Amino acid sequence: MSDPIRIAVIGAGAIAQVAHLPALRKISGVEIAAICDNDLSKAQALAGRFEVKDTYDDIEEVLKYAEADAVVICTPNHLHEIHVVAALSAGLHVLCERPLSLSSQGVENVLRAGERYGKRVLVGMNHRFRSDVQVVRGFLAGGEIGTLDAVRGGWYTFQPSRQMIPWRLRRQEAGGGALLDHGLPLLDLGLWLAGWPIPRRVSAHAVRRSPDGVEDMGTALVVCESGVSISVDVSWRHMGEGERFWFDLVGKNGSAAINPLRVYKEVHGAPTDVTPTGASGRETQFTQSYRAEWTYFLAVIRGDVNAPPPKDQIAVQRVLEAVYRSVEEGRDVVL
Repeated sequence: MSDPIRIAVIGAGAIAQVAHLPALRKISGVEIAAICDNDLSKAQALAGRFEVKDTYDDIEEVLKYAEADAVVICTPNHLHEIHVVAALSAGLHVLCERPLSLSSQGVENVLRAGERYGKRVLVGMNHRFRSDVQVVRGFLAGGEIGTLDAVRGGWYTFQPSRQMIPWRLRRQEAGGGALLDHGLPLLDLGLWLAGWPIPRRVSAHAVRRSPDGVEDMGTALVVCESGVSISVDVSWRHMGEGERFWFDLVGKNGSAAINPLRVYKEVHGAPTDVTPTGASGRETQFTQSYRAEWTYFLAVIRGDVNAPPPKDQIAVQRVLEAVYRSVEEGRDVVL
């Protein structure tokens, strides 16, 4: 029997607590080697909850002493790039929460480090691994809804500023607000499902409570060379019954949506519901997506899947940079 893959968790915040650690604990062939956070008491409390032996308050100590095979980076956004490169240079594979860096140049730096040290990097775009998204991707690959004309996504939550981690409200550390936190994964999902069309024009608007703060709300439209357009509408201060999340694709011969999953295509001149039927699992899409993401990443580490370096994140980051340029300058940005 082969030895378990040892994973160190860097950052003990919410995403580690509700997504990564629960997923890792349920996957066979994995051992959580350590939890690291600059708040050592938080790391220790979380280690006790998930039965993890070792805790650290410095990533450098993790890289030296934890004897890990890979790390998951769950630290504040502005630290992602430096932490990923440090882990790669120490000979570890890396799963990094989005964004990989706060700049396209930073993404390129990470890619070069991965190539230099011969280790794999995966960016935590968990929506790609949702089962409903995988179904929609199958319909797209089969050409059943035709060439895409438009992708429309949105994500509304209510996150009072007083309850948010302070770094998320500081633009230098967070990199952005709702457009980055909610908009980036929607843009990534749209570009990925559309087959990576070349973006040509970006128009965006955001609402900020203070000039030096991050945005609470924002909208962005990306028009691509192929003619497909991708739009996202996001908010951190949604006043409604609860969280709203939607993602729709419109093709020449049909349409598809997730949350809930729906697929329609034209049959004999009429729209027809062709949504697959079957028993849904007990897991939420959130839980299932992180479990599937980790299953994939572990297969990459073992060499069972030959995943390419995440060069697509350069394109995603450049679109995000154009979104913020459009916000700041109040005009369309041509790429």
